[in-house]
Amino acid sequence: MTSPALALQAAVHAALVADASVGAVVGDRIHDAPPRNAAFPFIALGEARTGDWSTGTEDGAEHRLVLHVWSRHRGKAECWTAIEAIRAALHEAALAVEGHRLVNLRFETADVGADRDGITWHGVARFRAVTEPA
Repeated sequence: MTSPALALQAAVHAALVADASVGAVVGDRIHDAPPRNAAFPFIALGEARTGDWSTGTEDGAEHRLVLHVWSRHRGKAECWTAIEAIRAALHEAALAVEGHRLVNLRFETADVGADRDGITWHGVARFRAVTEPA
């Protein structure tokens, strides 16, 4: 059986690539591991944490997902626009997660701030999901 974390990551990636609003902001630049000279703006699949969410009768996993938006557009607008597109594409989405059933996927929080280099903006969107075996 596929790891629920990897299966969820693949489903999230596929949903973002397929979403026209996300594509309008970042094109197809949605990376698990961005290339060194990645073109801006782009989305990076960030930190992920998985924990047990089993009941007395059913197996389950709780996931915490972080998506990063990187922009060189002047100001925060491009990051916030991308975060809103990501939220709209994923919040309460009914994603097909191979080998698992997605119980829920919910947006939690977002932040945008200036990177230390002084020219890059960094947005962070956090989600929570619960999966169970199919």
